[in-house]
Amino acid sequence: MKISVHAVGRMKAGPEKQLADRYFERFAKSGPAVGLEFAGVQEIAEGRAQNAAGRRREEGQKLQALLQQGAALFLLDERGKNLPSEDFAARIGAMRDTGRKSVVIAIGGADGHEPALRDQAELVISFGALTWPHQLVRVMLGEQLYRVATILSGHPYHRA
Repeated sequence: MKISVHAVGRMKAGPEKQLADRYFERFAKSGPAVGLEFAGVQEIAEGRAQNAAGRRREEGQKLQALLQQGAALFLLDERGKNLPSEDFAARIGAMRDTGRKSVVIAIGGADGHEPALRDQAELVISFGALTWPHQLVRVMLGEQLYRVATILSGHPYHRA
């Protein structure tokens, strides 16, 4: 199953980008052993509308245009479910095992996600109630995807 990341905004060079890239690379190398393929990060520019609703709408339309038929959509949102890593891994493993072809995990812009996307998403995930900078969210997502692969493979990286 292919897993891709959709992100609003560009990641600038620096330590956050290096760390995010390191975890995404680890996931890309460890994922195939458990049937997961990293399809990369698709960045889009932030919306240019004059208000938050317009920016969310523009960004949501760009995401919709990239979604393939049958792809599962996961959104990262502070109002989402705060899942333990084991549950996140189990959900991805179950989708893989039922024959899903792809999952898109979307990091929204500064104004969040369009409500229609939240309704369409199969899972809305939170990395906690705190608000995180987008650069750190990418690092945390990369690490969690690597952790998913290690959990599904029984590797000792994840210790509870």
